[in-house]
Amino acid sequence: MVQLLTPDGERVANDDFEFTGSADDLAGYLRDMILARRFDAEATALQRHGELGLWTPLIGQEAAQVGSAHALRAADVCFPSYREHAVAMVLGVPLSNLLGLFRGTDGGHWELLEKFKNYQIVIGCQALHATGYAMGIQLDGAVGNDDSGQNAAAIVYHGDGAASQGDVNEAYVFAASYNAPVVFFCQNNQWAISEPIALQSRIPLFQRAQGFGFPGIQVDGNDVLAVKAVTDWAMERARHGDGPTFIEAYTYRMGAHTTSDDPTKYRESSDEEAWRGRDPILRLTTYLRNLGAVDDAWLAAVEDEAKSLGADVRATIAELKDVTMDELFETVYAEPTVALESQRREYAAYLAGEDA
Repeated sequence: MVQLLTPDGERVANDDFEFTGSADDLAGYLRDMILARRFDAEATALQRHGELGLWTPLIGQEAAQVGSAHALRAADVCFPSYREHAVAMVLGVPLSNLLGLFRGTDGGHWELLEKFKNYQIVIGCQALHATGYAMGIQLDGAVGNDDSGQNAAAIVYHGDGAASQGDVNEAYVFAASYNAPVVFFCQNNQWAISEPIALQSRIPLFQRAQGFGFPGIQVDGNDVLAVKAVTDWAMERARHGDGPTFIEAYTYRMGAHTTSDDPTKYRESSDEEAWRGRDPILRLTTYLRNLGAVDDAWLAAVEDEAKSLGADVRATIAELKDVTMDELFETVYAEPTVALESQRREYAAYLAGEDA
């Protein structure tokens, strides 16, 4: 497992990977992780107050998301699942998009976001989307150019549970067959809802990539330095035309799978306590404090920023406008289809029957 920062906040060397950023970069990553955790906590509270229908907590996975998101360049494209809130924040996605999706006021039609595609609720389908898009990048000649600034790649996020899905494995096959410029970023948070990783795979997930014919690597998903370094390497491979890579970010889902889940029914509290000692925010804070890059005043300023973010998130709820079913039907396709019109009429008849 690639690790550059221990849980105690000590820098360690790795023969193959090195974090080349500055202390200022790391302070920025720490800020991103703190703000992402605050956004996540606010959204969870909003769901508990009935303002959101559901929420998918990210707590514990901030380093995996922030570190990988900072490895993306302007031409790269990200295909998320439904938990990549920190990735969305780093890439500048309006938080109202995320809140609206889980409130039911946004059908997920985020056409204007070219760099960060829509959240996918259907588990694993985004792996096929990303692979197809990467094949298109390749056909467009945006891979392997001497001028690296012209090159692009795709990155797709999925969990350990999704690695058991047929769609995801089909994406691996196509990516390998066509040497597609795509990085599969698997956040192994140990649990596919209530099923532990030990029941999903007899070997570490990253070793599966070898069977498909491309490299797999495991990284400490709570170490933002290591995640950034490994994702930089994988994205560069893709951009240069060297094909796909599988990254297993070994982390832990500190919260529930969703707000409708109760992890106390299937997890031991001792496991959660053990992982709290590996908290990605605490370890980076410790390192930067010892380095003299952050202090109490800096952390207090970020906390004030987090409080302001929380207030903005709560205020956003009142600004989200409900949409009608007619409006949702209109945004499924650019042009209506016979099947869609049939469904629209069926729904209208259902409403008329209820009213009667």
